[in-house]
Amino acid sequence: MIKFFPYRYRDYARIAAEAAVAAWRQGKFKEMHELLLKNSPKLDRDSLINYAKELNLDIEKFIKAIDNLEGKDIIERDLKLAKELDLYVTPAFYINGIKVLGVRDHEFFKSIIIKEIESAKKK
Repeated sequence: MIKFFPYRYRDYARIAAEAAVAAWRQGKFKEMHELLLKNSPKLDRDSLINYAKELNLDIEKFIKAIDNLEGKDIIERDLKLAKELDLYVTPAFYINGIKVLGVRDHEFFKSIIIKEIESAKKK
């Protein structure tokens, strides 16, 4: 499950999160998310609109959504959750209650999952 955690010290983090919510509402979250990562830090309003065009989104709806902060409730909910979980960095993952912060390789995640499976079998 992906949650929104726009970093407050990044110029375009909040509008990029709004763009992701707007794309999600049009069924293109994954595609927008990939474009945002690929094109970061070029996340200004005009660039976001161009990404929406590239994804064939309804541009009028998209622009209205980002300009009116239509994703605000979702983003605020996720920021509140991050605060409650004491998250301060992305990416952040929880695996069976184990907090994993930062970029990790496949083997790191695999080792945690295997330990958790083995622990569950012993119970």
